[in-house]
Amino acid sequence: MSGVYLHIPFCRQACTYCDFHFSTAKDHAGVLDAMELEMIKRSRELGDGRVATIYFGGGTPSLLEPGRIASFIQQARDLFRVERDAEVTLEANPDDITADRLSEWKSAGITRISLGTQSFRDDRLRWMGRAHDARQALTSIDLIAKAGFTTWTIDLIYGLPEMTLAEWDEQLTIALDHGMPHLSAYCLTVEEKTALAHQVKKGGVHMPGDEDQSVQFDRLMARMEEAGLEHYEISNFGRPGHHSRHNKSYWEGIPYLGIGPSAHSFDGRSRRWNIANNAVYIKAVKEGTSYWEEETLSPAQRTNERLMTGLRTAAGVDLTRLEVDALGLNSSAFQRHVSNGHISVVDGRLVLSKAGRHFADRIASDLFVTDDDR
Repeated sequence: MSGVYLHIPFCRQACTYCDFHFSTAKDHAGVLDAMELEMIKRSRELGDGRVATIYFGGGTPSLLEPGRIASFIQQARDLFRVERDAEVTLEANPDDITADRLSEWKSAGITRISLGTQSFRDDRLRWMGRAHDARQALTSIDLIAKAGFTTWTIDLIYGLPEMTLAEWDEQLTIALDHGMPHLSAYCLTVEEKTALAHQVKKGGVHMPGDEDQSVQFDRLMARMEEAGLEHYEISNFGRPGHHSRHNKSYWEGIPYLGIGPSAHSFDGRSRRWNIANNAVYIKAVKEGTSYWEEETLSPAQRTNERLMTGLRTAAGVDLTRLEVDALGLNSSAFQRHVSNGHISVVDGRLVLSKAGRHFADRIASDLFVTDDDR
């Protein structure tokens, strides 16, 4: 099974923390036309493989007219062997949600809504640069819950400046009270060249320490477990049957095709990424010139990617799929993390303990191999 990702690079305004490629331009037609052309030109890259998921990300895909979303979905079905029950996700912001628009999205073929809530507090939303307020967030959740989609999810952010455990508890209670079947919760990170990075550098914003963020992560895990949501990836929790099939394909190393400016693709052995410039992208796609870069991954690189992504999941890393013996080559680091109770091998899979989830990236990097390793 494969996936198709469409990067819609438009937003109403910039968020304080965001480093994704986007534009606030109101004229979307040129990029969208080029994306449809790119899909046609690359339609054979997935071969005869079936497409199990389609994902509209960004940016803010919910800015598009429903008819354009329907056009993309139909084109994908015309070009690829899309499964009848494919998961088709649309990222949306609360300020774009209405009952009519939800109905149009559902009719277009969207099966899953991913709502960029981020917070239920107006002061936090203003600081983040979000275009919606808390009332819109709650109203949109209620509308989505009634709209009849196969599943839906919301995003929340923790680890915010001066965030207390009581505030984070409040956020989780509101989310759970509104019955969401899935939650993606991300710890705020400071990315280079963002407004947040500038604020931190100037001393206007002070980020919380690792201990505070760790305590909030522990509370997150506990609250979701109590509510019956499975912790199937470091940042993702879902009730049975509501896990993100598209995102799981990334973590499992399944091939996917990325369409649009800055979109990434993976065929199992090589990665490709499109240029993050709308005007250059449009011109190159139309003229048939190169608008991407790519690299073929070495066995060591593929091993490291499997470690990095697999360790983030509850299923862990299938050791038989590692092309280089990472545990043998890093036996001292491996044994140290086992002794600390952070990792173990269960039925041929390397998995994190609950305590180890705090250190997923560090543990993975400790097990990385190089092209010189044998």
